[in-house]
Amino acid sequence: MSADDVIESILRDYDTITVVGASANTAKAANEVPAYMKERGWRIIPVNPHADEIVGEPVYRTLADIPEQVGLVDVFRPSDDAAEIARQAVEAGASALWLQLGIRSAAAREIAESAGLRYVEDRCLIIEQRRTGIVASGGAR
Repeated sequence: MSADDVIESILRDYDTITVVGASANTAKAANEVPAYMKERGWRIIPVNPHADEIVGEPVYRTLADIPEQVGLVDVFRPSDDAAEIARQAVEAGASALWLQLGIRSAAAREIAESAGLRYVEDRCLIIEQRRTGIVASGGAR
């Protein structure tokens, strides 16, 4: 499956995006991207140890704190943090890991793919949503 096929399947199959590193600062991409995706129908679950509400949603401190099944995990953290986030995503039962534009990690890729997760790195959800025209469909979480 090509990278574009994986991206399109993720955008079609998930209606909830868990955003690790989501930011309350509206000037940051880690706020702009979840807000944009929410406007297009995706449910956002922000993860940030330093905020209580982001894009109008309650914030969880860690992936492990989320009281429901996690599906797609979108990452806004430095590349050096990606492998640990991949491990946490696997532990939380996630089925897809997306590292935002500028974030790459061979270790995160290995962890995610070894656990059977769909994996995308160094791509922006906004750019890919605009390119494909896909909007949330109410699919898997």
